Amino acid sequence: MSEPYWNHNVHYQSLVMKLMPAGCERALDIGCGDGLLASKLAARVPDVTAADRSCAAVALACERHGHLDNVSFVTADYLDDPRGLLPEGKYDFISAVAVTHHAEFRRSALALAGLLAPGGRLVVVGLAKNRSPRDWVISGAGQVASHLLRLRHGPKSGPGKSVPSLPPVLSWGETERLAREVLPGCRFRRLLLRRYLLVWDKPE
Repeated sequence: MSEPYWNHNVHYQSLVMKLMPAGCERALDIGCGDGLLASKLAARVPDVTAADRSCAAVALACERHGHLDNVSFVTADYLDDPRGLLPEGKYDFISAVAVTHHAEFRRSALALAGLLAPGGRLVVVGLAKNRSPRDWVISGAGQVASHLLRLRHGPKSGPGKSVPSLPPVLSWGETERLAREVLPGCRFRRLLLRRYLLVWDKPE
């Protein structure tokens, strides 16, 4: 099935889905936006929570995917959740696409880890900043790949921005070092389209 629109985040949603372990009962998509990834999770997981701090984003997600009986769309901030809408230690799988650079990385990673159930998996597709010559070389290759993909899919587009876009602060190297410090045993690799992939399995 073709995507309703294409951009770098949507491009990597298929990778997120491939990394979701079999047998997940409860999934959480942080920064759900218009709910596209949550709708894909719902095809494989009995209970999905899609959370965004933007009321406008959650309203759009409900408009587009509110017919899905196994998805709960909630307006909530995973970093500050006084109402307890996102219970700690509940979720078998958590996805966070283009979310972590909106906060201090250590705080963000620890908050996401706290929401995972023991044995659960966290998948982050994030952004970082070019700083070294190697960074700029990889970024240049990514620009070429992005251009080729635009020829195939058309220009990058999306449902609109309900949360202001913020540039990343940490470099790729700084992000990887912090990730390995805060989430021991995580897998971290740089993706071509100006994103990185972080996968962490919480100990039982």
